[in-house]
Amino acid sequence: MVPTKMFTTKGFGVHKDKLSSFELALRGAGIEKCNLVYVSSIFPPNCKMISFEEGQKLLNPGQITFCVMARNQTDEPNRLVSSAIGIAQPKDENTYGYLSEHHAFGMTAKMAGDYAEDLAATMLASTLGVPFDPEQAWDERKQVYRTSGHIFKTKNICQSAEGNKNGLWTTVIAAAIFIL
Repeated sequence: MVPTKMFTTKGFGVHKDKLSSFELALRGAGIEKCNLVYVSSIFPPNCKMISFEEGQKLLNPGQITFCVMARNQTDEPNRLVSSAIGIAQPKDENTYGYLSEHHAFGMTAKMAGDYAEDLAATMLASTLGVPFDPEQAWDERKQVYRTSGHIFKTKNICQSAEGNKNGLWTTVIAAAIFIL
């Protein structure tokens, strides 16, 4: 069972109940109708990235759906929460890549997304034996990874939100959804 397609999505929800807030985030992401099974961080070989719209057409209510998900929640007014998925794809499509999840408080969407992307790229670079300086800034390492000839593409998807001012639960999710 190796996924052949993958798409990314994100959403947020606000509700007095923590679980209902999560359900609303799933609805915002368009994946509430699936039975989600969390998997770890491997982007499968020969897996094609597809659009959210194309992926939605391939989902059925009740379907067992594998995903990598980042999730964060708060009931603290105005607390910044974010969840991000980073993706690093190798140039050789027959080789696996990496996905990373990052859940943060106090980070903007840009910061959390870049962090998740950096995590995925660093895991892939270390697996491929690409030399890099972990002390370099992400933008500098990104160029090193790309010019190495091994890493084809990196990207991220991130959802952030401020905690509801009245203390309702605020949930943010970002997910990579696999299609078999």
